[in-house]
Amino acid sequence: MPIVNAYAAQDANSPLAPFQIERRELREQDVQIEILYSGVCHSDVHQARSEWGPSLYPIVPGHEIVGRVTAVGAGVSRFKVGDLAGVGVMVDSCQHCESCAEGLEQYCENGHTTTYNSREKDTGNLTFGGYSTSIVTTEKFVLQIPTSLRLEAVAPLLCAGITMYSPLRHWKIGAGHKIAIVGLGGLGHMGIKLAAALGADVTLFTTSQSKAEDALRLGAHHVIISSDKEAMKAARASFDFILSTVPTSHDLNPYLRTLKRDGQLVIVGAIDPVGVHGGVLISHRRSVSGSNIGGLAETQEMLDFCGEHGIVADIELIDMQDINTAYDRMVKNDVKYRFVIDMASLK
Repeated sequence: MPIVNAYAAQDANSPLAPFQIERRELREQDVQIEILYSGVCHSDVHQARSEWGPSLYPIVPGHEIVGRVTAVGAGVSRFKVGDLAGVGVMVDSCQHCESCAEGLEQYCENGHTTTYNSREKDTGNLTFGGYSTSIVTTEKFVLQIPTSLRLEAVAPLLCAGITMYSPLRHWKIGAGHKIAIVGLGGLGHMGIKLAAALGADVTLFTTSQSKAEDALRLGAHHVIISSDKEAMKAARASFDFILSTVPTSHDLNPYLRTLKRDGQLVIVGAIDPVGVHGGVLISHRRSVSGSNIGGLAETQEMLDFCGEHGIVADIELIDMQDINTAYDRMVKNDVKYRFVIDMASLK
């Protein structure tokens, strides 16, 4: 098996450090990719530090992967050597349940295989992510990257981008809709760009006045400081749709009150309990939902949409050797708005 350079955590308390991993031999349907850039997602921090339940060590994070194809299996039809390619959060699913049949592999009833911190269905081997020089993945889970976009800034689209795009498309958001994004971070900044490009009137809810100017630069039409009680009262029953990117437990009720009748609030950030008052829902037939990433077809649709509209993430490019400092800065929200690793630094 090919041995490649990577960075890994050996346990929940150790920093990421140089490590060598085995990639599988090329199978008939496989694509081998030289990784050029790997985005850094906040979930990388959580999983490297085993904050979402027991992680599988050694762990090589990274599920926002872009690079160039270096080899293909005999049965591969969509890629050839030299093509740009990407890999997102998933590298496999059962392919026969109802969700998989509908192109919703992210909701696979038998559990999709994540790009890292998971096990291959057929071998039981650990999956290793994008903090490495190359990856081998079945063609179905490889995505075509628009050549018109700045490649390093495309990487975060493979998680942050599709996490925001999928609910916007599912609820058919577009021209004539008045929507709000809660929180301006890695997810929120992509939500503003995508929703504005879809034609919606976009408002940012933020607790920080300092983020107002940046939100407008990113494409928001309005900003509301959510700690301003009068501003929140004035916004009541204003929005058709709200996307909450807040990653921790928080009170949804102030935001729910700003929804119109039949309005929808969708959670994409928090996996902790959130507070909801039943009366706030009942009074205007409001709803609260959650959304995961998108399936393969929808992720490709998102990449093509971004290619057409010139949408990429706002990033800070770092060397692989700076990853532990980047993790600490992410925890402090000290990045605008996504770190991306230049994998040339690992060679």
